[in-house]
Amino acid sequence: MKRVLIIGATSAIAEAAARQWAAQGASLFLVGRQVERLDNIAADLRVRGAKQVFTHAMDATDHAAHEAMLAAAQSALGGVDVALIAHGTLPDQKACEASVELALREIDTNGLSVIALATRLANLMEAQGSGTIAVISSVAGDRGRQSNYVYGAAKGMVTRFLQGLRNRLAKAGVQVLTIKPGFVDTPMTAAFKKGALWAQPEDVARGILGAIEKGKDEVYLPGFWCLIMLIIRHIPERIFKKLSL
Repeated sequence: MKRVLIIGATSAIAEAAARQWAAQGASLFLVGRQVERLDNIAADLRVRGAKQVFTHAMDATDHAAHEAMLAAAQSALGGVDVALIAHGTLPDQKACEASVELALREIDTNGLSVIALATRLANLMEAQGSGTIAVISSVAGDRGRQSNYVYGAAKGMVTRFLQGLRNRLAKAGVQVLTIKPGFVDTPMTAAFKKGALWAQPEDVARGILGAIEKGKDEVYLPGFWCLIMLIIRHIPERIFKKLSL
């Protein structure tokens, strides 16, 4: 059975994925900031069939804490087969425009901390010659838009980094999966008006597990976002800059 490390385990998509792995009898190591929430999720996953569930409190932006967390995960699980990096925030774009400090903090949360974790995981899995690093990026990283370009810049950085990491680790037998969700109905997007393009966390999670099993490199979830973003990426800049997106 799989040994799965989930960073950002209290997020809606991560929790939904954990439930599906639990139903398969996987061993899980959950990382997040909220101790009580982690404990509640762990108890639920044990009932759902997880072989073992461990928890570890950590703020993903505390880069100095990453090494100890990974050592704890390896010790508890006896190795890591799959690592899902799922933490992140959805910043207030206008607030980021008004505050350099806030903008940089959001880029650290959604970009730099992800890269730091992926770098450590890459070295671990390259040494063992196997494993999967699955990272939640976003369709927002495909092209900068005035409504969320700080968030998009961080996710775009993650996407590019993972492309290079995938190229590096392919010969080592390590899968690097870039996950690009579109609009997902989660607590993070509670204030947004929902429509036909919105997906549920359970469906996105199912897509993540399927992409891992199929050995995919990149997946848009739901799949129709691949076509939407293909169109958006190819709008000429002279036209795109005039749009309110």
